[in-house]
Amino acid sequence: MIRIGVINISDRASAGVYEDIPGKAVVALLTDWLTCDWEPVYRVIPDEQDQIETTLIELADSEGCCLVVTTGGTGPSPRDVTPEATEAVCQKMMPGFGELMRQESLNYVPTAILSRQTAGIRNQTLILNLPGKPKAIGQCLSVVFPAIPYCIDLIGGPFLTTNEEQMKVFRPKA
Repeated sequence: MIRIGVINISDRASAGVYEDIPGKAVVALLTDWLTCDWEPVYRVIPDEQDQIETTLIELADSEGCCLVVTTGGTGPSPRDVTPEATEAVCQKMMPGFGELMRQESLNYVPTAILSRQTAGIRNQTLILNLPGKPKAIGQCLSVVFPAIPYCIDLIGGPFLTTNEEQMKVFRPKA
């Protein structure tokens, strides 16, 4: 079974102050797009760098997730440390993901330049940091997802298939 980690990084959602809508938005999009059998490995944790790092390592190394998608903690405030945690646990950073997400977000809000979304590789896991707002999650994930299955192929992960009418992905012709 293909496993995909989804982590909502939010002090308030992890404390039960409000519902975890961002993480559920990621699962809903992946459910619409993916046609392969997969299961989410789901976490809601506070904005604490050590806890984020530990959870990323757990989902990549112990839970065997080929993809880990985080939501939240990508802004400039002092508590926003998701990119730092991602960089700390990855062997390779993939800055193109963040560049494309910011470019897409600029079509909607001028404050997109304040977002620090990024991505990196930990062993055979792609880790992708998304913003915390559900609308922005859809905008950002839809623009980078066409490259994600091929990236996972390149790092030795499972073969992800999609509903081409919902999400057309790119793989070079063999």
